[in-house]
Amino acid sequence: MAVTSCSPSFFSPPPTLHLQSTSDPPYRLLQKHPSLILLSDCKSFQTLKQIHSQIVKSGLHNTQFAMSKLIEFCAISPFGDLSYALLLFESIEQPNQFIWNTMIRGNSLSSSPAEAIDFYVRMLLRGVESNSYTFPFLLKSCAKVAATQEGKQIHGQILKLGFESDPFVHTSIINMYAQNGELGYAELVFTKSSHRDAVSFTALITGYTSRGSLDDARQLFDEIPQRDAVSWNAMIAGYAQSGRFEEALEFFHDMKRANVAPNESTMVTVLSACAQSGSLELGNWVRSWIDDHGLGSNLRLVNALIDMYSKCGELDKARDLFEGICEKDVISWNVMIGGYSHMNSYKEALALFRKMQESNVEPNDVTFVSILPACAYLGALDLGKWIHAYIGKHFQGLTNTSLWTSLIDMYAKCGNIEAAKQVFAGMKPKSLGSWNAMISGLAMHGHADMALELFRQMKDEGFEPDDITFVGVLSACSHAGLVDLARHFFTSMVESHGVSPKLQHYGCMIDLLGRAGLFDEAVALIKTMEMNPDGAIWASLLGACRVHGKTELGEFAAKHLFELEPKNPGAYVLLSNIYARAGRWDDVARTRTKLNDKGMKKVPGCSSIEIDSVVHEFLVGDRVHEQSHEIYEMLDEIDRLLEKSGHVPDTSEVLYDMDEEWKEGALSYHSEKLAIAFGLISTKPETTIRIVKNLRVCGNCHSAMKLISKIYNREIIARDRNRFHHFKDGSCSCMDYW
Repeated sequence: MAVTSCSPSFFSPPPTLHLQSTSDPPYRLLQKHPSLILLSDCKSFQTLKQIHSQIVKSGLHNTQFAMSKLIEFCAISPFGDLSYALLLFESIEQPNQFIWNTMIRGNSLSSSPAEAIDFYVRMLLRGVESNSYTFPFLLKSCAKVAATQEGKQIHGQILKLGFESDPFVHTSIINMYAQNGELGYAELVFTKSSHRDAVSFTALITGYTSRGSLDDARQLFDEIPQRDAVSWNAMIAGYAQSGRFEEALEFFHDMKRANVAPNESTMVTVLSACAQSGSLELGNWVRSWIDDHGLGSNLRLVNALIDMYSKCGELDKARDLFEGICEKDVISWNVMIGGYSHMNSYKEALALFRKMQESNVEPNDVTFVSILPACAYLGALDLGKWIHAYIGKHFQGLTNTSLWTSLIDMYAKCGNIEAAKQVFAGMKPKSLGSWNAMISGLAMHGHADMALELFRQMKDEGFEPDDITFVGVLSACSHAGLVDLARHFFTSMVESHGVSPKLQHYGCMIDLLGRAGLFDEAVALIKTMEMNPDGAIWASLLGACRVHGKTELGEFAAKHLFELEPKNPGAYVLLSNIYARAGRWDDVARTRTKLNDKGMKKVPGCSSIEIDSVVHEFLVGDRVHEQSHEIYEMLDEIDRLLEKSGHVPDTSEVLYDMDEEWKEGALSYHSEKLAIAFGLISTKPETTIRIVKNLRVCGNCHSAMKLISKIYNREIIARDRNRFHHFKDGSCSCMDYW
């Protein structure tokens, strides 16, 4: 067998050593053997297997030294394979201490670190003595799997064998206890020891920061006689992990002022803090530092830069860095996809995910947590289902609650509430986030009774509701018009659960009170708010004024909305709707003139529908679709059948003072009707049609969709800006209350 990437002279012919399994030739002879020299330069598992075959052919496999080198490569190298290391290990009759330690180390670095503890037990049963190299990785495994009891037993072994004074072992003991939350034991080991250096200090500091005890960590940090970069990194990372990003960055500035040179780990943490805090200026400085130090090809740092730029809104810079990576890893793809989702560039996120699939890069759970919000926003149910199936096939037993919560949210927002309920029912254990996602999902689908019953079950199971929970509960009441219950929950939120109302809670209440026509109570609630109402609250009140024809109050709400959001065209459009309903066409024209004078344009209605895993988008009056001719033919058929069924278009919301016939024509080409027409010509009879609209569905289209569902015997599930509408047999799940 030839190794094409290596010089043929190494293997032509290989030296043959006839050795007994119990004897090793001199170390220098083995060290200079061509096969082992090749092993030190090996960069692929395929090459490793070729080298292994040469080692067997030359008889080197009978030496502990050669086998230890093979096992070390397989267990620890990024190009190795731990399962292959295990096969090699099992082939050795009496593995030496170094080989046992290597297997413990390899397992501790793997995705199953508990196997390291099992190997140590086997080592003891075989009568092989431990040394100071055995314990650091063994204790690290105990920290990773929270094996505190086993860690205490290993600590006892260390004391018995007298290795507690070894600096690496000593630090590993502190780290094990600290990472497992046993800070008392960690402090005891630290204070009882005469060996205190920056490493042992840092181990305890990391324990404090992991438990959120940043003041204790800072006090200990100040006691370190000589602080190194690792100590500074521990504090910076602690602040960042606790969400105190500004303090993390200020600590980094302190580090620079102390003339301590940062390293790669420092910069990765600083870039993460920049990303979360929007500190683009410092992020640019870090990029210059990376370039100045010749680290522009360091994948870990480049990935962190992509994350920073994308979350700071510099998506083009992030994409340029991403495209410049020769060998992207899964993290590279994740941070770029996540950046698009974070900035609401969902179509770009989906396009990049499809490119990732074409590149044969295996996605992981983080990939799916990043892409599922894009599926949810765009209504890409087919892709969401594929992801769910992929997770079931490749990640069985995965306990990432964020991933399962994202699946619940995706199914709910894509209109398949039954699938969301199934995922939720199968979650073990459930998190507060998953309860919140399910309650909110039921609320947006108009299932108020189910949402409120789930809220009761959640409390019965010992979960304490938070502010997000109550947004879902109040939304459920709002969508169903449950005024009295909403008042009850709003009061109990504060008095029974200690949750202070936020803007979202006030928004739900004011929306509900306004749509119920209780304007005096809504205005009174606004006046009692502990913070200034935001644009969403004034928009809710303005929207309610449109529904009830409250022109004067609408003008009052619009005035506040203009002040808060002068560049938001929605306020002008809503006010125009109010004037149009009242027939005040001069005011409509005046309002639209203001809109045009300010250079603003009304956000166009946009509806999307997914057919065969492809999301198609339509704007009002859209004629750019490749099947536009067939779509408009279907629209004409729909309008004829609607007219035959007695449907009379409601033209009161059309903003122009035009003839009624022209108004009806304008209503016929709304984006949701175009999407439905495309769905009817693109799917089999009786198939459910799911559409997503970026704005509130208008009253005319709502009435039309009820009849379309009956005429064509289709269930139509429509998600607008506020909620879901399930149209079936001529009625809607919202009971015309939206």
